[in-house]
Amino acid sequence: MNIMDFNVKKLAADAGTFLSRAVQFTEEKLGQAEKTEFDAHLENLLSKAECTKLWTEKIMRQTEVLLQPNPNARIEEFVYEKLDRKAPSRMNNPELLGQYMVDSGNEFGPGTAYGNALIKSGETQKRIGAADRELIQTAAINFLTPLRNFIEGDYKTITKERKLLQNKRLDLDAAKTRLKKAKAAEARAASEQEVRIAQSEFDRQAEITRLLLEGISSTHAHHLRCLNDFVEAQMTYYAQCYQYMLDLQKQLGSFPSTVLANHNQSSSTCVPSSSSTTPSASVTASLSSISNSAASSTFVELKSSSGSRKARVLYDYDAANSSELSLLADEVITVYSIPGMDSDWLMGERGNQKGKVPITYLELLN
Repeated sequence: MNIMDFNVKKLAADAGTFLSRAVQFTEEKLGQAEKTEFDAHLENLLSKAECTKLWTEKIMRQTEVLLQPNPNARIEEFVYEKLDRKAPSRMNNPELLGQYMVDSGNEFGPGTAYGNALIKSGETQKRIGAADRELIQTAAINFLTPLRNFIEGDYKTITKERKLLQNKRLDLDAAKTRLKKAKAAEARAASEQEVRIAQSEFDRQAEITRLLLEGISSTHAHHLRCLNDFVEAQMTYYAQCYQYMLDLQKQLGSFPSTVLANHNQSSSTCVPSSSSTTPSASVTASLSSISNSAASSTFVELKSSSGSRKARVLYDYDAANSSELSLLADEVITVYSIPGMDSDWLMGERGNQKGKVPITYLELLN
């Protein structure tokens, strides 16, 4: 019975406090009651905390978009995170593109120039995909997690204490209002005591809130270190991607010039001539100069003699017609010259197969 009486009294007291705060808040909004203002330092700290929370949320959301552009994937990751379960592993976009390139290259034939280039490009895309995964993981641990911890941890504590401070202020102002309305000496004495207690509780809560808010500066310093980690992770990622693409470009660099020159030569008989210099003509001229410069004195000696030499194939080559011989990188063939052959070509033999081969794809062996 006593416990029940206590609970009823506590409920009534809480309801009375809530009602008092509601009345005070309403009268303040209507301009019918005075309001205790926070000191300028506390107001600045509150403004700084609010600003930090706002921009931290924006930076965090946009970083998530940067790392995972697919909104459906982000929602899925969020759900799995809330369920405390690991999201299923899936190929990212570079890895998926790389797999398509590798599969198509194998379908077209690794021995063809296009098929081989697709396979090499696909493997590079897969490496970029792996680097992308590493960037996402590093950024999530070193950058996103600290930002999220602030929003879901520190700032929630600040919000809770700030709300308590607001309630203590309403209690203080309500007590001051009752003191002004008190006429009898006994009622006035009780109201003064109530104001002193309310003022003490308000000052104590203001100090607690102030200490928490002053920690925002430490939060900024921590987030600065996290930002440096994120920038370093991005720098590593882009450097890796650049190196991967540079290596790929070196592997594919010889394909366009010789293949285009060969294609132009094989199709020159069916293309009408033009008196004006067109872009394709200038490209052909530059390609011819490259091919001519590649013909070393050793090749000149071979072409002027009637003998044959062994040569190692530098790159894959896909024959443009039946008069040419397809080549595979690193294979060794026999080459020789025949009268009337173009200066950029030799005859190549592999077993009982023979045909023209471009000298820019060859390295003569001693």
